[in-house]
Amino acid sequence: MKPCLIFDLDGTLVDSLPGIAASLNRTLTAHGLPGHSDARVRSFIGDGIRNLILRAIPKGTEPARFESLLGLYRKDYALSWQSGSTIYPGIANLLQELQKSGFEMAVLSNKTHDFTVEMVRTMFPAVRFTAVLGQRDGIPHKPDPAGAFQLADMLGSSPANCVVIGDSTMDLQTAANAGMRGIAVGWGYHDRARLLAAGATHLIDEPFELPALLEEQV
Repeated sequence: MKPCLIFDLDGTLVDSLPGIAASLNRTLTAHGLPGHSDARVRSFIGDGIRNLILRAIPKGTEPARFESLLGLYRKDYALSWQSGSTIYPGIANLLQELQKSGFEMAVLSNKTHDFTVEMVRTMFPAVRFTAVLGQRDGIPHKPDPAGAFQLADMLGSSPANCVVIGDSTMDLQTAANAGMRGIAVGWGYHDRARLLAAGATHLIDEPFELPALLEEQV
């Protein structure tokens, strides 16, 4: 039986860092706060919008100001994300190959659900994902396994037959928490040493390496 594939989005399928950094810095500037380099913003990504903002602002920022920052970022990013998001080289061909080979695929992201669905629909119109889930109110985000378990149900699969594919230690921990296999990718936002230190046993550096690795695991 072919495994069901659960992909992370940011840093795995799509390089969204330029768009996130630009929107974040416009939000900070509008509130009289200093911006951050793309490299610095890279270290903020992975735990959802609220944590992105928290990491970007001074400690002790008033709750009301934080909510204002959050609201402005949401509005700005909704209008501008497409200009700062690109599909990683080789990903489109990979997804088409996996689809033709009969793999069931899904997306699980800590990006808010509306943005996740919009990004996947816009950037991968020819790819058939069985389900796409982003962060939703009342549902704990990765590395909590709740979303991964929900996707396993939607895919009609047991957790043991699912593979989580992502660029971060968060994705590896999600896989472990859900009793799923994990595959790390080396082109995203967490560097190779960090992934290996987190216990990555399978790490690929190019998208074309994934199908052969999946065949080995069947």
